[in-house]
Amino acid sequence: MLSRLLSATLIGIEAHPVEVEVDITSKGLPHFSLVGLPDTAVKESRDRVRAALKNTGFVFPLKQITVNLAPADLKKEGSSFDLSIALGVLASEGVFAAESLQGYMVTGELSLDGRLKPVRGALSMAIKSRDMGLKGIILPEENAPEAAVVDGFPAYGMSNVTEVIEFLKGDISVEPYLTDLEEVLNIASQYEEDFAEVRGQEHAKRATEVAASGGHNILMIGPPGSGKTMLAKRLPTILPGMTFEEALGATRIHSVAGTLSSGQSLLATRPFRSPHHTISDVALIGGGQFPRPGEVSLAHNGILFLDELPEFKRNALEVLRQPLENAEVTVSRAAASVTYPAGFMLVAAMNPCPCGYIGDAKHQCTCTPGQIHRYRTKVSGPLLDRIDIHIEVPAVHYKDLASSHKEESSAEIRKRVVKARGIQQERFRQERIYCNGQMKTRHIKKYCVVTKDAQDILEAAMQRLGLSARAYSRILKVSRSIADLDESSEIRSHHISEAIQYRTLDRGVY
Repeated sequence: MLSRLLSATLIGIEAHPVEVEVDITSKGLPHFSLVGLPDTAVKESRDRVRAALKNTGFVFPLKQITVNLAPADLKKEGSSFDLSIALGVLASEGVFAAESLQGYMVTGELSLDGRLKPVRGALSMAIKSRDMGLKGIILPEENAPEAAVVDGFPAYGMSNVTEVIEFLKGDISVEPYLTDLEEVLNIASQYEEDFAEVRGQEHAKRATEVAASGGHNILMIGPPGSGKTMLAKRLPTILPGMTFEEALGATRIHSVAGTLSSGQSLLATRPFRSPHHTISDVALIGGGQFPRPGEVSLAHNGILFLDELPEFKRNALEVLRQPLENAEVTVSRAAASVTYPAGFMLVAAMNPCPCGYIGDAKHQCTCTPGQIHRYRTKVSGPLLDRIDIHIEVPAVHYKDLASSHKEESSAEIRKRVVKARGIQQERFRQERIYCNGQMKTRHIKKYCVVTKDAQDILEAAMQRLGLSARAYSRILKVSRSIADLDESSEIRSHHISEAIQYRTLDRGVY
């Protein structure tokens, strides 16, 4: 007897429907054949299915069983086909009506005792099922919260294969998992860190506010222990809250990567990824035999923090160019070529020299000029070209650490950032960009209207400091964000002056 049901496989962050066909015949010797480009994990499902059915009281047929995963030219990977193969075998044996499977997408890994284990990409599968007009998705109960965020689409979370069969036979009633999206967003969007915990560093805090308001990449330069990492970790707390669409996009990537916590339905806080400097270019950008999202994609709609920037491998840093430019990354391998979203803010930190104390009044620098030169040239010009703000983060004075002065909270700073972002959204509503940090040359000419006094200051800075054309456009972009914080339609002299201060490397401070 032949039975058919729907499952799915993942390519990138997209789910592609797979028809699972099971044919059982009593002619010939017992044999289990699995076809349709399955990988090793899919091939091993025959043993998991056999043990799971036996241990839950069902009889695994000693007959010729052929399982086809169609389309046959699409590579199938992972353990998510276990449940659909088991149901197909039982339906072909007449344990329940094969027609009851119609209209459902089925996914789940089987343990040897019949329990359902969570799988990757449940959210993408639920979105695909909704788009196909199916009547529901059957999946492990741990995956139900994330699948249920697809509003109005029934996600049936099950704990074991017996429960699934009783549901399909109509013996029990299972209600779809319900998620209160507003409550989830409110509860899950709380941050543990706060800018009120940062003592001193007013200049650096102002620079991070400007960076957040315009979506600018930022590089912090300072000695060890000056608070660079502390500032970076708190930057997500002053960014505008995630919209549902942004949360859904970020959650899909983390679901595919398998980094969502068990039972977590939505990633409502902006991602903050901080890979170690020993990371490979594949782990950073994504890849593998079957491409997986890398750190740049896991940081989508959030922050990618690279601490000790010059210590990263040169080739790992160079692969950042495409995602920084296009907000997406394409990973091509022999098995597949996939494109992942990678719209993140780059926040980097580095010491001014290998020992970290050049220019420090309290510590003696032990580095030679050659060591300093080699250290700084590890970060290429093209990468620095994509970083709008360079700031100095000096060591914190004792009086700042011991002060009882109440620092400004993240919530207060975020109000100003949200207002500035609102101005930019209105400005760019006819463009394909959303913030000042994404402006190209034509946008700068159109939207960066500079007063005569501001032009004189910028001209003097270009001549005296020997600033490049690259620095010129970066100063205009940053000054546009500063003007937006002031709710000014024009870029005035004090906006330009402040933006010039955020070009530490161009000003030759180090």
